[in-house]
Amino acid sequence: MIPGALRETVARDGERIVYVARDRLLAAMHWLKETPGQEFNYLVDVTAVEFRDRERPIEVVYFLRSLERRADIRIKVELPSTDELVVDSVWSLWHGADWLEREVYDMFGITFRGHPDLRRILMWETYAEGYPLRKSFPLRGRFSRAEQVRQALNANPEAHYSLEELSIAEAGGDLPEDMRDRLRRGERGVIPEPPPS
Repeated sequence: MIPGALRETVARDGERIVYVARDRLLAAMHWLKETPGQEFNYLVDVTAVEFRDRERPIEVVYFLRSLERRADIRIKVELPSTDELVVDSVWSLWHGADWLEREVYDMFGITFRGHPDLRRILMWETYAEGYPLRKSFPLRGRFSRAEQVRQALNANPEAHYSLEELSIAEAGGDLPEDMRDRLRRGERGVIPEPPPS
């Protein structure tokens, strides 16, 4: 039995689906990766599911594969929408989780505790409309297209990079002139806090 497992089912295609307690996720994932006979050494994907029924929890779903055994498993962690949407990052076990967790954070607003660089990956950091894959997100967004374009064009790109990254880009001549001028004047953009979901 997987440590921290709450229940287990089998999908129609025979794939195992195991529900794990949020606070036992890292222990369960470590066990699945390192235990002889399990050896799920490849993290295929991380995603989330929010159901129309508001009473159902949001699920964070991990797809794992054992390359040697040619076996697949799905691990699910339920996050009640009334609770804080936080789960431990699996980046320490699979560095490939970096962008996968960032995408779930960006699209669903789920925070991965312990992630080394948790920031938006598809939408710009100052994106103020919320999380596009949440059921509460309006089909056309909260702002007009003109307002969305205005916000995107007014975002200070230099706010998204460290001074070290900016100095490397400047040394390579890769910074646009207007950004160089702003940095010379000491005007460095600030990334606002994301809006509450």
